[in-house]
Amino acid sequence: MSNQYAFFQGKIVPIEAAKVSIMNHALNYGTGAFGGMRAYWNDTDEELYLFRPYDHFRRLLISAKMLMIDLPYTEEELTNITIQLLQKEGFRQDTYLRPLVYKSAEVIGVKLHDLPGDFAMFAVPFGGYVSNEEGTRVGFSSWRRISDNTIPARGKFTGAYINSAFIKTEAMLNGFDEALVIDESGHVAEGSAENVFIIRDGKAITPPVNANILEGITRRTVMQLLREDMGVVVEERPIDRTEFWVCDEAFFCGTGVQIAAITEVDRRPVGKGVMGPVVRELRDLYFGVVRGQNPKYKSQWSLPVYATVPQPIPMAK
Repeated sequence: MSNQYAFFQGKIVPIEAAKVSIMNHALNYGTGAFGGMRAYWNDTDEELYLFRPYDHFRRLLISAKMLMIDLPYTEEELTNITIQLLQKEGFRQDTYLRPLVYKSAEVIGVKLHDLPGDFAMFAVPFGGYVSNEEGTRVGFSSWRRISDNTIPARGKFTGAYINSAFIKTEAMLNGFDEALVIDESGHVAEGSAENVFIIRDGKAITPPVNANILEGITRRTVMQLLREDMGVVVEERPIDRTEFWVCDEAFFCGTGVQIAAITEVDRRPVGKGVMGPVVRELRDLYFGVVRGQNPKYKSQWSLPVYATVPQPIPMAK
């Protein structure tokens, strides 16, 4: 089942009508930002659960603010739009959503100020992001992660993802599933488009938010699950490249990748070369949470799509 609709220029329209001009500023200069959200189908409840939408839209509004885009919607209104779009699509399977903010002007000239912006969104049925979620083979990239003083990593800016594209293509052409990237300080930042953790001596270790990484919502979710539900100490600190050669386990996390076990780095096995017990338990816990099967988090993080009565979409302010 493919998608049929998009939210575009203030209303839900057929997907083929959601088009921008070749003169669009964001297309020419990368002056846009995006988010990624998932909604998970629960067979037992016969319900599609949208995972942490308010947190995702809060981050998107921060990206918009950094781009000097003043959106006419609150995070609650954006969530309401999302519910209406998903109800219109009628998906009964796992779904990925792509909200976008972008400079909508049709002008020549590189700048951010005095340009109008807009919001659009589409949804598509979507499964895994990497082919080997239980045994991802990774290589370190020759490319460096861009720094906060170049393009801020805490904003999901469209133009910045050319860096990720170079990284991902290099990794795959070299025979890997994914890549790890070093920042300007020489420490591990993240994957091409994922946050990263290692498990070493019973601790979960991840780079801090000032290490040129995306402030991931899945990252925050994982940190809470590890601490509160699994009793694992989580430490935020710089990680050296060679720690991946000597750690017990490692994994990527993110909305797209979900939780993927890293079992090989630079053709060296991570731990025993297979998904370890901590990552296995975390994956089981995480997928139960996002599918609305965990009572502790269901009302807190999961919004039922078909049981929610949407409000009228507001006119642009």
